[in-house]
Amino acid sequence: MKNLEISFALFFVIFTAKSAALVEWPFGTYTLVKPNAGCPSGWLEGWRYQDNEDHNNKNKMSYGHHFYGSFGRNLKFYYCTRDSNEFSGRRYWPSGNYCILKQGASCPTGFQTGSVYWDDEDRNNKNSYGGVLPSGEFGRNTRINYCCREDGPYNNAVQLPTTQPFYLLRFTSQCQMVQGMNFENESVEFDDEDNNNKNSVSGKYPLGASNGRNQRLRYCYYSPLGSK
Repeated sequence: MKNLEISFALFFVIFTAKSAALVEWPFGTYTLVKPNAGCPSGWLEGWRYQDNEDHNNKNKMSYGHHFYGSFGRNLKFYYCTRDSNEFSGRRYWPSGNYCILKQGASCPTGFQTGSVYWDDEDRNNKNSYGGVLPSGEFGRNTRINYCCREDGPYNNAVQLPTTQPFYLLRFTSQCQMVQGMNFENESVEFDDEDNNNKNSVSGKYPLGASNGRNQRLRYCYYSPLGSK
């Protein structure tokens, strides 16, 4: 009887692990911020360089963060965008409390849209970009559009792919729990233009952003259980 119980327990663990590994990214197109571990296979990549405030710059990143890019007096983030032509047997994102980055004309089902606007450095502005970016504006200043939802409790763990790390953004709660993944809170503080600053937000936007002089975003970094 004891051997039978052990065999059943092993079967359950193996079955659960295999089921988690088979979870796909939902259908459609959307963007996530790129971690050091890279983008999911087949996704499109792009980058945005923001020329932040020159005078007494106070850009700040979480210690030990996992973002891919270059981060000093100016910030360069990379992005991962799911190709809309890529097949997925999974139709919808799970209910919960989190944000992703908008790609294209509309958010996936269940999300509400909003935006964050950065008034970047005015003097000798060197903003630049390349590749595929989330929807927004990428000239002398930066606007990024987001998709956010709060239709489920953050502590109800959702199913998302567990094969490699990824980022979501916090919305109105703590980090959304994800089955089979560790999570860490990470934040980015931007030192934006000092003079006649025009930072703004609209609609539904990630936690930390505001109409204030410096923007801040709060991220959740997910890594597979047992990867540390």
